[in-house]
Amino acid sequence: MKFSFIKLLANVIVIGAQWGDEGKGKITDLLSKSADVVVRSQGGVNAGHTVVVKDQKFKLHLIPSGILYPDTECIIGSGTVIDPQELLEEIDQLKDLNVSTDNLFISQTAHVTMPYHRILDQAAEEKRGKYKIGTTGRGIGPTYSDKAERIGIRMLDLIHCDRYPDKIEWTINYKNAVLEKLYGLPPLDAKEVTKEYQIYAERLRPYVIDSSLKIDQAVRQKKNILFEGAQGTLLDLDHGTYPYVTSSNPIAGGACVGAGVGPTIIDRIIGVAKAYTTRVGEGPFPTELEDEIGEHLGDKGAEFGTTTGRRRRCGWFDGVIGRYAARINGLDCLAVTKLDVLDELSEIKVCVAYEIDGEICREFPTHAMKFASCKPVYETLPGWQQSTSNCRTLEELPKQALDYLKFLAELMELPIAIVSLGASRDQTIIVEDPIHGPKRALLDANGDPVNS
Repeated sequence: MKFSFIKLLANVIVIGAQWGDEGKGKITDLLSKSADVVVRSQGGVNAGHTVVVKDQKFKLHLIPSGILYPDTECIIGSGTVIDPQELLEEIDQLKDLNVSTDNLFISQTAHVTMPYHRILDQAAEEKRGKYKIGTTGRGIGPTYSDKAERIGIRMLDLIHCDRYPDKIEWTINYKNAVLEKLYGLPPLDAKEVTKEYQIYAERLRPYVIDSSLKIDQAVRQKKNILFEGAQGTLLDLDHGTYPYVTSSNPIAGGACVGAGVGPTIIDRIIGVAKAYTTRVGEGPFPTELEDEIGEHLGDKGAEFGTTTGRRRRCGWFDGVIGRYAARINGLDCLAVTKLDVLDELSEIKVCVAYEIDGEICREFPTHAMKFASCKPVYETLPGWQQSTSNCRTLEELPKQALDYLKFLAELMELPIAIVSLGASRDQTIIVEDPIHGPKRALLDANGDPVNS
């Protein structure tokens, strides 16, 4: 047996180790109980977290999951892009559910999604035809494009749009030329849009702060900070399955950039992965199952996107992308979710390598055409064919379920610290608290249980 002792931790990043939708919302919700501050660092309303508390379901898109804890400060960082209308709807929905947003803060340098961003997103996707990416159509890519082009509207501009309306009107007129001449679409009324966004600005003004400074103050006060990831590693703009990626960096390094902190303050990085694999939208998916097993995983796992409602593509666990995610993010441990979805299967396959042009490859190929041609190399493990949803300790798991987790830990070369067995908070085996340690890891990198 190996022992895994963890120093007292303060600042933790939670990221997705697959293509997003791994169950990060539940994991961040669980860890938020021990956090003083939760920071969302990138993405926009294209992301979504579903959290279930006492049979009540909360669907969050921009607001960090920590909002469900009244004493936890929640920060939407500068690396995010904010749709004011949707953010306000989310705030109102939380208030209707008696959830306070008094501890919500928004970065003054986060960029704003405008109406033309959504129109351009949908028009561009339609124009791509067979080369479409499968975006959510929420304007995320065009918002980030304007940020890079340095013509974006930031929260600072929005809350001062009554003083400087010309800036927003100029940008709208500039985009109108693109809408009309490139896509043949009707122009927006610059004055009407500006007037609408002034109303949003008044409501959001109390939330807007210098978020990097606030996070730095929390660091200096030795508070526990949880950095909440959106999407997943394989959707990263630089390191994902390009071009079928998002427009930001949902990897661990992106959390530091988007939050406005240095990497030296991070104590631990936790990767979240389903016990199988899913993907939304277009792009290669080596372990995809287009058969009754894939249908079973989708139905039992309720695999529908939080943001779009689109059915997710389902497949076996992919250890190649898992090891890649561990390397790209510098993962310290893993949280495995939805193990219960596999309960009824008589056998379970795990991809341990790819076959590319007749050769075995155990590393993720960054060349898009090579990745598209990958054939999975599987190892087959016996299923347990009994329910795990009521298991609350390692000892209660069926032997085959524990063997499966051991196999994943060895394949990923990572200890597994958390296992989720359903949507509710209590349907979880937590053997290590990554915020407060030191405690034992559930499984070490060799797949053996670790005893304290």
